[in-house]
Amino acid sequence: MTSPKTTSQASLNATFRGPWTLLKKELLRFWRVAFQTVAAPVITALLYLLIFSHVLEGHVQVYDGVPYTAFLIPGLIMMSVLQNAFANSSSSLIQSKVMGNIVFILLTPLTHLQFFVAFLFAAIIRGLVVGLCIYLVAMWFIDLTIVHPWLIFAFALLGSALLGTFGIIAGIWADRFDQMAAFQNFIIMPLSFLSGVFYSIHSLPPFWQKVSQLNPFFYMIDGFRYGFFGKGDVSPLISLSIVGASFLVLAWITLKMLKSGYKLRA
Repeated sequence: MTSPKTTSQASLNATFRGPWTLLKKELLRFWRVAFQTVAAPVITALLYLLIFSHVLEGHVQVYDGVPYTAFLIPGLIMMSVLQNAFANSSSSLIQSKVMGNIVFILLTPLTHLQFFVAFLFAAIIRGLVVGLCIYLVAMWFIDLTIVHPWLIFAFALLGSALLGTFGIIAGIWADRFDQMAAFQNFIIMPLSFLSGVFYSIHSLPPFWQKVSQLNPFFYMIDGFRYGFFGKGDVSPLISLSIVGASFLVLAWITLKMLKSGYKLRA
């Protein structure tokens, strides 16, 4: 006779084995093409750094005592974290839908929550890996001080989770690669570049400052930068609250979509 303890242990193992297997599959998917998924965004960020620091260093100073190159690096890191977290979950889902192999995941006894957790953690890990690589490369250019390490980690984690969740929504909604490209080109890219990566919003006219404050990417990048310098355009607690609330809203929407099988189950 099987003891209750053995049955409970088997049930617990089954609960974690499914999402863990899907997570490993998602991690291997981007790691096997690491030159494209990790090295390419690092090189892109490095090019931005070389061009903007060369042109504007000595001409622009946002914070007292902070060189422009130092100001620029946290913004580039966070922008890359966000873009790659979105790309990981969205590209995986749209590829699976277009190629038809999404059915093999849907046939498994995974719950919608387990499905969500596996894709979310894979997106977070890719975003953090890319961000860490850019930080290590940037250390060759300038010695970055870190005032609040916990803020850096909190915003990197929440930001990648938020964009990973948004990537799942985009991957579920899109039916073709061109629809996914529209998300990247008309939503993610503009919000990234208009979030204060290359400038402080206080350098903008009052109207555009108000517009920038409607951009959730601004709070992620400003809060992340605050962790390095202890300076920012808004309070990091306000930024953290807005980013956290945005993640909870998107997570709720995503779970609803997954539970209903929207555009996943015929």
